[in-house]
Amino acid sequence: MDKHGRSKSRSALEANVVKTSLSTAFGTVLGTVALVGIHHRYRKQRSPDARLQDYLTGLNVQRLTLAPSLSLISPAAYLAQLKRLQYTYQQATSAYHHYDGLSLSRPSKDSMDLTTIHTTMLARPVSWVSGVSSMPKTNSLTSERCCGVVGIDADRQIVWQTTMPERVHDIVVQPAVNSINKANATNLSRDVVVMGRRPSESFWVLDTATGQVLQAIKAGADRHFYGHACYSLDGGQLYVTENDTLTLNGKIGVYDANNHYQKIAEFDSYGIGPHELIIHPDSQTLIIANGGIKTEQASREELNLDTMHPSLVYLNRHNGVLLEQIVPEHKQMSIRHLAIHADGTVMIGIQFQGEKHINVPLVLTHQRGDREFKPLIMPNNQWQRFHQYIASVAVDSKNNLLCVTTPIGGCAAIYDLTTRELIDDVRLLDCAGASLLSDSELSGSTMISDTELACQISANDDTYASAGRPGFIVSDGQGQLTTLSVNIRCANGAVNAQPVGAIIIDSQLHKMAFDNHLQAL
Repeated sequence: MDKHGRSKSRSALEANVVKTSLSTAFGTVLGTVALVGIHHRYRKQRSPDARLQDYLTGLNVQRLTLAPSLSLISPAAYLAQLKRLQYTYQQATSAYHHYDGLSLSRPSKDSMDLTTIHTTMLARPVSWVSGVSSMPKTNSLTSERCCGVVGIDADRQIVWQTTMPERVHDIVVQPAVNSINKANATNLSRDVVVMGRRPSESFWVLDTATGQVLQAIKAGADRHFYGHACYSLDGGQLYVTENDTLTLNGKIGVYDANNHYQKIAEFDSYGIGPHELIIHPDSQTLIIANGGIKTEQASREELNLDTMHPSLVYLNRHNGVLLEQIVPEHKQMSIRHLAIHADGTVMIGIQFQGEKHINVPLVLTHQRGDREFKPLIMPNNQWQRFHQYIASVAVDSKNNLLCVTTPIGGCAAIYDLTTRELIDDVRLLDCAGASLLSDSELSGSTMISDTELACQISANDDTYASAGRPGFIVSDGQGQLTTLSVNIRCANGAVNAQPVGAIIIDSQLHKMAFDNHLQAL
């Protein structure tokens, strides 16, 4: 192609970019106006003191995210901004349809207390959802603080925050493969279930994109919830750990996500005090952590520490048939929190209820067919470092890494699952929530594929990858969202499979106290 042809082609490309920019910007403005109007209408019904001025903060944040001049930003950054504007327009459209339907079929105040639930939102894609034990109120000018749920974007900024009538515990995101509109199985149409803190008689269904509460589900007669739930892999059923308040036996409630979360079945958990449960990669098996602790309704008092009987249970998710049950070596090793590796290995976090001087392993693994648990390796067997309490476990199957947190011990630790050895631990006061951090999130809004990942190689091969490191994000009660990325040594331009070296820490502080669990979308 000659110089004149290249110039003409470039001019056409620039014209097309300008056309796309104007079209996207116009659609975004219209969508945002519609969203603000509809959202404000329902905010006024819930909170008479709501004002249109409340949106100025959100608009200002969006303004600051846009570059003042196209000449000052790279093409990649410009495309990223266009993508964000397009997402804003999609979100506004989704919100319009949501509120249009909500006005026709809104749950009654008997099933949802609208006076205690309020949402503020900015238009950005959500990467994680977290419970919050304390955050500024969003529906008044007072400084009173409250508990709730927040959506967090890839830059660890708060996208939306929703106040709740009580403290929450687990956050469960509906798999993207299931959606009322299956042709648009995106964050715009997925549910996030928020479980009340044990013991609770409620859980709530929120919209992942907006944080709006769609439904409030109450426990049945003689039941209360134990703080955790999981979806089937197709997103059609929700399984919830429950307690029979008469017999104090553990139950698993089955709820139909495609029919307003109506309870359709109930199974025995084959134990007492079921806490977290997860779905096996085979899609047919439920894995349940029976903590072994009896708890009466509306009480957190532990009634049977001397006669505990914890266990890990595998159930057929369709009929509740017991497939396998394993008990730990010590009856006071309460099995509480779980994660699942892609190969089917269960990661187990223990909360030990025995005497403080007793040293027991707190991070275990198990595979179906194994007759006992296998502890990970702790240097010098010093499990006391974790103060007998593991709050969250998160697994990176691709890089064979595991992250565990302990708010009492005030630290987060990362294990190499290939060697089963501790890579390192870092001091994080009151940390609890842990979730996977993807390559794209580690490098901000810049997407880096495995083939594009570049390593700076030194003469002695001791240089580490500078971007796209595997790792985790950890939340804490001090208001921090901290990324823990693991250095991967490079050799001959390729990334080794085995993680080595220290953990790289980067924290962002927010004016809120994050609660127990953090869940990735």
